[in-house]
Amino acid sequence: MSEEEKPKKLAIIASKGTLDEAYPPLILASTAVALDMEVAIFFTFYGLDIINKKKYHRLKVPPLGNPAMPIPVPNFIGGLPGMTAMATKMMRNWMGNANVPTVPELVEICMESGVRMIACQMTVDVLGLNKEDFIEGVEFGGAATFLEFAKDADITLYI
Repeated sequence: MSEEEKPKKLAIIASKGTLDEAYPPLILASTAVALDMEVAIFFTFYGLDIINKKKYHRLKVPPLGNPAMPIPVPNFIGGLPGMTAMATKMMRNWMGNANVPTVPELVEICMESGVRMIACQMTVDVLGLNKEDFIEGVEFGGAATFLEFAKDADITLYI
């Protein structure tokens, strides 16, 4: 296969598991695969929550120390009880009003479209998780597994 015929590759590292940090890797991956790119997402540390079947449907947005919130929330207010729930509800409403799929829907789109979803085996072990904690179809591998894919990537992103 010539260089021109070879599909472009996107490699993404997802290391954060909050609602606002789950969208970028999933949207980029689903868009890239729709553009006929090969895509792999390596989920490590708290990014594993994005593919954890017990957690991915209820990710939250913490307003505390989050200066990028569209409505600025001073830290002393962001730390009050109920503020995370309020910020999470606001973001879910914004995304829903813009017809953006939910995180579980985006995960499903990625899986069905052929995005490789790789859970960092070392982090799974460190956090005391099991393969049964994750959605069906996730593969498990270490850094070498991801780097084997990423070494030829045209684009590599750390999110």
